[in-house]
Amino acid sequence: MAESNAAPAPTAREMLGWLTRGEVALAIGAVSIIVLLILPIPAFLLDALLVLSITSAVLILMTSLLIKKPLEFSAFPTVLLVTTLYRLGLNIGSTRLILTHGHEGTDGAGKIIEGFGALMMGGNFVIGVIVFAILVIVNFVVISKGSGRIAEVAARFTLDAMPGKQMAIDADLSAGLIDDDEAKRRRKELEQESTFFGAMDGASKFVRGDAIAGLIIVAINILGGILIGVMQHGMPVGAAAASYTIMTIGDGLVSQIPALIISIAAGFLVSKAGVEGSADKALVAQLAMNPVGLGMVAASSGVLALVPGMPVMPFAIVSIAAGALAYYRGRKSLEPEPPPVMEQTAEPQEEPISDTLAIDEIKIELGYGLLPLINDLEGRRLTDQIRALRRTLAAEYGFVMPSVRILDNMRLPSQGYCIRIKELEAGEGEVRLGALMAMDPRGGQVEIAGEHMREPAFGLPATWIDEALREEATFRGYTIVDPATVLTTHLTEILKDNMAELLSYAEVQKLLKDLPAEQKKLVDDLIPSIVTATTVQRVLQALLRERVSIRDLPAILEGIGEAAPHTSSVAMLVEQVRGRLARQLSYAYRGDDGALPIVTLSAEWENAFSEALIGPGEEKQLALAPSRLQDFIRGVREVFERAALSGETPVLLTSPAIRPYVRSIMERFRGQTPVMSQNEVHPRARLKTLGTI
Repeated sequence: MAESNAAPAPTAREMLGWLTRGEVALAIGAVSIIVLLILPIPAFLLDALLVLSITSAVLILMTSLLIKKPLEFSAFPTVLLVTTLYRLGLNIGSTRLILTHGHEGTDGAGKIIEGFGALMMGGNFVIGVIVFAILVIVNFVVISKGSGRIAEVAARFTLDAMPGKQMAIDADLSAGLIDDDEAKRRRKELEQESTFFGAMDGASKFVRGDAIAGLIIVAINILGGILIGVMQHGMPVGAAAASYTIMTIGDGLVSQIPALIISIAAGFLVSKAGVEGSADKALVAQLAMNPVGLGMVAASSGVLALVPGMPVMPFAIVSIAAGALAYYRGRKSLEPEPPPVMEQTAEPQEEPISDTLAIDEIKIELGYGLLPLINDLEGRRLTDQIRALRRTLAAEYGFVMPSVRILDNMRLPSQGYCIRIKELEAGEGEVRLGALMAMDPRGGQVEIAGEHMREPAFGLPATWIDEALREEATFRGYTIVDPATVLTTHLTEILKDNMAELLSYAEVQKLLKDLPAEQKKLVDDLIPSIVTATTVQRVLQALLRERVSIRDLPAILEGIGEAAPHTSSVAMLVEQVRGRLARQLSYAYRGDDGALPIVTLSAEWENAFSEALIGPGEEKQLALAPSRLQDFIRGVREVFERAALSGETPVLLTSPAIRPYVRSIMERFRGQTPVMSQNEVHPRARLKTLGTI
């Protein structure tokens, strides 16, 4: 017998599970509302649905009153749409019942509609019409219109305030006051707030449309019911008017009362912006806490109670209650505040002196005229560029720079700034907001009208030009830089010059802790049995001082572990590590053609440096005659200037024994020129010799 490939039929439990899922239940509810608009429903079912409409409106009102802030009920616009469509569906269903069974009596559309109609009309359908009209006017003209206006203004102000709030979040993130997760949470909350008030602005139109639809439906029901009752069922005009009016007014009240309740809920929700806590606590805290205001209420109520013809009892009760509350609040405000728990001595509390010892690793001080750099909406904000800079330096050099604190300094020039490293000034400069810095890549002076000056990072000739001259400067081949980028470039060079100082012991510990799990054994074997963490820090600082990336930390640790048993000299450890990083160094200094451009030392200078080393063992020092030192500096400058004219940026290649000493001389007059030894050139690196000193 062949096996069947048909899927088994779902069980009752599986069907129930599908129906109880939230999205399925919502879809069924939406389809049910559409069914109400099309198909007739019996009177008993209409009664049950009307009860659900009233109770759900009360639930929505209570939720709006008890929440602490509007975003806790962010689904309100959707709820408003669903409840409005639901009431309209009930209106159409009740209209069909009224016009179909109205001649049978006032209960033709259900008991709830009949009960509301009889209660509000009090035996006189004119009274019922007037009361219904008043409810509609209150809902349409007062509550829904006011709520819509509040929602519109709140949406507009929220959207206008978004850029400022986003800048505040970015500033706090750049200053290190919050982390990335907190910044994401705040941005998400800000986005939800703007979306919520925008949706409330549109959703408030549903309430007004619902009120207008209620009026039209009432008019149709009364006129259509009277015509049907008189012309089709032969009812007297008075009986038809009374019967259909009772049911119509009852239907209108049953639909308008939930609409009124939800309109009030919408008013509470949109007017709650900026008020913390539930509505009752907020109202009590702001209305019933002032004894002067309560006293005036008591006095005015007492005066009105004494006016001839006025009821004494109500005003007297209000006057006594307000007076008692004012007396209580007044006495409480005069009571001395209890002393804080910590104030056991007569000495005032002061901030701990240790707080004054904390320093900012990196700080930028701006003149008051440069504060718009933080809030720049047209271009990239300074905070954005600093965040990108920290990420770039982390990827390039292997450790995360400390957070940059930005603050104003009124003592600086209006367009000036100051960059501080560990509270000490490391650089300063001025930029011009609303202008662009133009520089000639060839190093000459820019030939465009503007303010001539020196670029703060490298000291090259530059000119501040008007933004209208951007196209002309671009056409002439000049480099165009905006003010924020000028400041960020200056900060970049200062950070690169001070990376060794910024790599603290704590940062080294963090780098070691963040190593992959497979490298933990290397750290455990090396520290502290072979070398200390301080020695590792000094090696890393020496590498960063020559702008060598420490991103390949495992290779660096392997080099230290290999050399540490044979030497305790940090300089020798650094040379061993640099040999391990030969591939990285050769790749970092290669030219555009892929070759490593080098300038070599002649045999004469190699011997001169070797012979000038004095001292025992690893404590050798360079003792080169000043005249010979000047000759060496002159020769380096000539060779490297010729290479620069040909567009090359070569490295100086020496023997391993003298490389540290040659580097110590080079950093005094050409600090950015790399000095490599033959051991640091990768075997597969292609060399291009540009000269010999």
